[in-house]
Amino acid sequence: MSVPSQDLVYVYYHGTKDKQFMGRLLLKNRQIFFEYDAAFIKTGLKLSPFKLPLKAGVIPSTDRTFEGLFGVFNDSLPDGWGRLLLDRKLMGLGVNPGALSPLDRLCFVGGHGMGALSYEPENPNFAANLPTDLDEIYHEIQATLDENDTYVDELLILGGSSAGARPKALLRIDNVDWLIKFRASFDSKDIGSIEYAYHFMAKEAGLHVPEAKLFPSRKGLGFFGVKRFDRKDNKKVHMHTVAGLLHADHREPSLDYETIMKATLYLTRDVRECEVQFRNAVFNVLSHNRDDHSKNFSFLMDANGTWSVSPAYDLTFSSGPAGEHSTMIMGEGKNPTKGHLLKLASVGNIKQDKALEIIDQVRSATQKWHEFAAKAGVSKLQTKNIGEVLNAINKNIAI
Repeated sequence: MSVPSQDLVYVYYHGTKDKQFMGRLLLKNRQIFFEYDAAFIKTGLKLSPFKLPLKAGVIPSTDRTFEGLFGVFNDSLPDGWGRLLLDRKLMGLGVNPGALSPLDRLCFVGGHGMGALSYEPENPNFAANLPTDLDEIYHEIQATLDENDTYVDELLILGGSSAGARPKALLRIDNVDWLIKFRASFDSKDIGSIEYAYHFMAKEAGLHVPEAKLFPSRKGLGFFGVKRFDRKDNKKVHMHTVAGLLHADHREPSLDYETIMKATLYLTRDVRECEVQFRNAVFNVLSHNRDDHSKNFSFLMDANGTWSVSPAYDLTFSSGPAGEHSTMIMGEGKNPTKGHLLKLASVGNIKQDKALEIIDQVRSATQKWHEFAAKAGVSKLQTKNIGEVLNAINKNIAI
């Protein structure tokens, strides 16, 4: 079976009251171009100020980081689990996934991606009747991971638009939009409980975090879910990851928190937002969240074009490349100290007294790990193992 290549794709923005035509994506001679619609330029909304400036004329993409696609549109594409589902679906139809262009993939996403952008033509093969029972979805995920493609159609729309390696589903439960994670084969059985404990710990540390729940399971310890922050009052909110904003490939270490802090200051023009970002960085260091790659940081833009740091997400005990942070802290990835954190604070024009206050608040929260682990139902073994690592980090930062 062959899928017609999409050489021209229309992009729409849904972050205001009405759907707005943003512009056109064109694939020609293996290069991607974009042209803003004249009416959209007049709105003054800068959806991707670094790599796709708001201006008239055809803008060529000269960066191959995302197969030549502009980062703001790459943020809409599934990654990891979602891409696996889409590729299996295509192979089941006799289509070679490697033959698809980024524009083709955007058409499969249509209006189901994260954030406030949509793409036409949409994929006409989305399933209409989807499962809502979490245990049923988990069963389908396991069947898919075991090479059984019976359920790919249903899972594609549920999880095909969210990023990351762990299986995820985008579900609407009791009129609330949730992103729910499921256990992968390499995860510990209480992975959901661990992330839920980290949610409690992050909240205690003063981080801005989305509402979270551990959804019950009849067969396991539960499924961790967060309320989607790219949806507000049933409206879509424009979301841009640091990966897409800076064209920083999340699949390999390529950033320092210094760069993220500078981007925060430039984009928001607000030291208070830099303090939010700094608190996130401190928490990642003190909680041993070392899978802190460029896709795990995002910004939100409101209908007036004002940017802010998104709520923190994907917070859990994790190891990065060779045991180091995926994103370095002022040049240090393995053993960052209080000195490195204070240097980072200065990049965001954060006063030292305020930086020390934030560090102390986060340290105090991470020292309560056992309390949060018990509340979330983490196993005794994982509680002990994680606790030992967090204590060692706390002692290092205290020096």
